[in-house]
Amino acid sequence: MQKKSDATKIAIIGGGSWATALVKILSENNVRINWWLKSKTDVDHIVGFGRNPNYLSDVVINTKIVRPTNNVKKALEDVSVVIFVVPAAFIGEVLDTISPADLKDKIIVSAIKGMIPLENILVTDLLQKKHLVPSQKICVIAGPCHAEEVALEKRSYLSIAGEDFTAASVVANLLQCRFVKATVIEDLYGVEYCAVMKNIVAIACGIARGLNYGDNFQAVLVSNAMLEIEMFVDAVIKKERDWNASAYLGDLLVTCYSPYSRNRTLGNMVGRGYSVKAAQVEMNMIAEGYYAVKCVHEINKKLNVQMPITKAVYNILYEKISPSVELRILEDSMC
Repeated sequence: MQKKSDATKIAIIGGGSWATALVKILSENNVRINWWLKSKTDVDHIVGFGRNPNYLSDVVINTKIVRPTNNVKKALEDVSVVIFVVPAAFIGEVLDTISPADLKDKIIVSAIKGMIPLENILVTDLLQKKHLVPSQKICVIAGPCHAEEVALEKRSYLSIAGEDFTAASVVANLLQCRFVKATVIEDLYGVEYCAVMKNIVAIACGIARGLNYGDNFQAVLVSNAMLEIEMFVDAVIKKERDWNASAYLGDLLVTCYSPYSRNRTLGNMVGRGYSVKAAQVEMNMIAEGYYAVKCVHEINKKLNVQMPITKAVYNILYEKISPSVELRILEDSMC
């Protein structure tokens, strides 16, 4: 049996609900966790009360093995695995505070399901480009898994994608516990692009719900969306994939149907008449699909894949076209 001093040391970079859920999962195993949160007030609260004051506050944090800090470099000291769990729009700011040397020889994991705005690249691309992390040392965490259900210890499933099976297996073993099953899939970019796309589809489903479309339409919408995702991802990086696997279809379904989905919630509010800005302010949480749809729209200008669902969401969120008009157009494209 390993002694506590021999436990694997991990850094969690991010302080939101998914970061908190991952801290809970990892705490089930023989690990030591350096947890970076931006706010010193939040750090002090966790140290004092063992709970994240802003996200999943019912989750009890074991401060005997979890060391909160608001110093990123300190969080990265003497760890073998680093998990980034900040919104894609802000990951660049975090990376600006560290150097490639801080990530050298570590397994780097992205639990971020979004794209880098303006640059239109994946988080894994940014890690390779900006901090020279080899692709073989990078993994991606996908679902189907919502933070809220992890907090309730409901049976959940994670897909760990990576080019290197050994590295991905290390991460999967760390994240497997009594209420979470983690499996490895060797499709780093396919899984990451699918995780990005499913958030866009979830916004479309939310808009449909906000406009009082029913289950029948949503079923057809999700079915067509799966085909849209397949065509787009294959156009970006062709590879033999089982699209029915949990990392693809499973993650799409939970994001589109779950009331915990913030992207679905954003879409629902827009469908009910909220402006995008008003919905974002009221939610007080980042819906990655908002930024992702613009990135995918820009990428697809070169690929020219038929993507009516993505186009509809982009038109509604960025061109301010009426949701009801776009959904009527979508009706005719569905099969």
